[in-house]
Amino acid sequence: MTSADRHSGLSSAPATRRNREPILAVLQRVLPEAGKVLEIASGSGEHVTFFAPQFPDLVWQPSDPHPGSRASIAAWTAELETQNVLPPLDIDAAAADWGAVEDAAVAAILCINMIHIAPWDAGRGLLAGAGRLLAPRGLLYLYGPFQRGGRHTAPSNAAFDESLRAQNPDWGVRDLDMVAAEAHGQGLDLAEVVDMPANNLSVILRKR
Repeated sequence: MTSADRHSGLSSAPATRRNREPILAVLQRVLPEAGKVLEIASGSGEHVTFFAPQFPDLVWQPSDPHPGSRASIAAWTAELETQNVLPPLDIDAAAADWGAVEDAAVAAILCINMIHIAPWDAGRGLLAGAGRLLAPRGLLYLYGPFQRGGRHTAPSNAAFDESLRAQNPDWGVRDLDMVAAEAHGQGLDLAEVVDMPANNLSVILRKR
């Protein structure tokens, strides 16, 4: 799914180019005007380097546990001469401590297309981390496919879920009710759900 340019370190994820404009439209409405935005599972870095110039008063902190992804994030930051993106951090969402980023509260956390392509321990860790790190009224933004009320929202999502679980039984499209319940236990309340293209959702949670 991801192709890499061996000479520059740049990686490109086709899904990013399809979904970044609709995601940007939501972020322009919900993100704070200033502060630090932490992205978990930044992947190729194409999202963060696309969003950052649209929010010049925000400081963007990308992260990814995979060295190749961090190299791509750094390469895209340099390629696009993005001024408000910090060097990527090595953060495993499932970890109980996210390292240096724990030193100060953040205004928002973004996680795009991760929790269905990772064990649920990573999803729980993401919500726990958001509960620790977000400032009061801080925002956690999730994007991807979700079940609602224990049911898939489209046949294509059911087929996608089946293919994910065939690759790894710990993966799969999560139920939004389960995610919201886990988030509530971490001091986060479900604020808004936005229907997105290709049967995805934008999920906005806020720290109490």
